[in-house]
Amino acid sequence: MPTRALITVADGVEDLECVTLIDVLRRAEIEVVVASIEGRRMVTCARGTRLTADTMLVDVLAQEFDLIVLPGGMPGAQRLAEHEPLAERVREQARAGKCFAAICAAPAVALQQFGVLKQRRMTCYPAFSDRLSGCTFVDQPVVVDGNCITSQGPGTALEFALTLVEHLRGKGTRKQVAEAMLIPS
Repeated sequence: MPTRALITVADGVEDLECVTLIDVLRRAEIEVVVASIEGRRMVTCARGTRLTADTMLVDVLAQEFDLIVLPGGMPGAQRLAEHEPLAERVREQARAGKCFAAICAAPAVALQQFGVLKQRRMTCYPAFSDRLSGCTFVDQPVVVDGNCITSQGPGTALEFALTLVEHLRGKGTRKQVAEAMLIPS
């Protein structure tokens, strides 16, 4: 059975984070499903990049995923936070002990609101850390706390994506993908 990752997108998500996540996870031969919460597959990212999702989130909510990832960017992270079907799906993922992840504003704006950060060590875009409660902010590019993986922003997106690869497919696959991209290991 293939390893599956769900990347949720909305208008205003961070361009670099979305594209980096999709690219790196697919290089690791992870089946990536990009799902829009909007009423259409085409979304416009925070910097104007247009991205066509594979599907609508409502059409894959009942499917099993090894990982659910929320990119950051504003107002995209806020749009994701306000999407109740997504919130419930991430809560289910957390309760099941399966991996969930977010980067930039999304940990503080969405995961915090979903209630899945309680008692966890995590990170986010530092300017959003004042929105956190019930968890411990760690000022590091990527933080892994069990099945929750968080990262700080566009500049940490590559390290974040490689950490997700390692979590899902192991250190060997991470090393292989990084070397093929000319990233020192």
